[in-house]
Amino acid sequence: MATQINMPKLGLSMKEGVVGKWLKKEGDRLKQGEAVVEIMTDKINNVVESPVDGVLLKIIAEPDTKLLIGEVMGIIGAPGEDVGTFLAPEPVSQEPVARTIAVQAAEVPAGAISAGAERIKISPIARKLAQEHGIDYTLLAKNNPESRIMKEDIEAAIAARETAKSVLAPTSAEEPSTLEVIPYEGMQRVIGENMAKSWAIAPKVTHHVSVDLSQFVALRTNINSDLAANDKISFTDLLVKAVAMAVKSKPRMNVSLCDRQIKVWRDINIGVAVALPEGLVVPVVRNADQKTVLEISKEIKDLAQRAKQNKLQMEEMSGGSFTVTNLGAYGSVDYFTPVINQPESAILGIGRILKMPVVVDDQVVIRPMIGLSLAYDHRIINGAPAAEFMAVLMKLIEAPYKMFV
Repeated sequence: MATQINMPKLGLSMKEGVVGKWLKKEGDRLKQGEAVVEIMTDKINNVVESPVDGVLLKIIAEPDTKLLIGEVMGIIGAPGEDVGTFLAPEPVSQEPVARTIAVQAAEVPAGAISAGAERIKISPIARKLAQEHGIDYTLLAKNNPESRIMKEDIEAAIAARETAKSVLAPTSAEEPSTLEVIPYEGMQRVIGENMAKSWAIAPKVTHHVSVDLSQFVALRTNINSDLAANDKISFTDLLVKAVAMAVKSKPRMNVSLCDRQIKVWRDINIGVAVALPEGLVVPVVRNADQKTVLEISKEIKDLAQRAKQNKLQMEEMSGGSFTVTNLGAYGSVDYFTPVINQPESAILGIGRILKMPVVVDDQVVIRPMIGLSLAYDHRIINGAPAAEFMAVLMKLIEAPYKMFV
């Protein structure tokens, strides 16, 4: 009996996922527990394993298809088994309906879909492709109203439009020669879309400040003097602790806007951005204010290592209330405006450490200085509370013993 491969629920907050790369092709034999397809959410990449032994009979959801939890991605069964009951009916016409009106489709502005489109017979993949490329599929349906528009029809219309453009468009200068073409897909696309959404909905303000790191450096040196090489703490570890204590002092920084309500979170869960070749992930150190620096350090090391191995669980990347992102290690950034990790409302960017001349007790001295950038959602955090938070954080960095009092 055929078995469905359904979109799994990878976390309590997950409602939908995006089909990534299929690791097997139709006709491949599968063992139970063997990886079949990659799944992308707004938090994490994961793989779906085969629930049974069998053959991958049909791939229903193509890469980049967004599905709700439980929707069917593919079918596994015995060789030659009929899977017709799982599939949408085939179109009546065997000839792609797009061919006869390809020129009309070529002239449709992007996004222009006619009224009554909800009554058109069109496969989900074809509808998605048409919307992405601005093809008015209602024009295709007028030619063969009883036929079901399929992916091939939309692809034919797209090809026809591009051909028309190449014939009608005036000759223009050539593009620069291409070194490499990288598909905008997978984790990078999901992260990019989330960043664009955050940038669009949250009116943000960024505060920049340079802070004397002398006592912080001394504290880190003292702590690390008795630790093995693999256990030594980083500046990020210390800064996560400092941020957690500053948030505890100023709880109105620990907020989210949810359904017209401003929720002030009790738990102080600090997200720590980890750079990957495909983009950025943000595992969460929960209740960071209640943990020692050594506990925070061990947790960050573990989370970062598993993030690079794509072994994080959804829950380990959910529930953050404030994020820290450190670009200081690259030695090229003093200040920057980080993008808020929705639904959080604030993020702290950390720049490089530079020895600079500063005035202390009317004397010019050389001190290690670090650049901090606080970006916050101005819908629910005003400038004064943000400035007060930064003042507390500066004091904790300049006199770090206060973190432990």
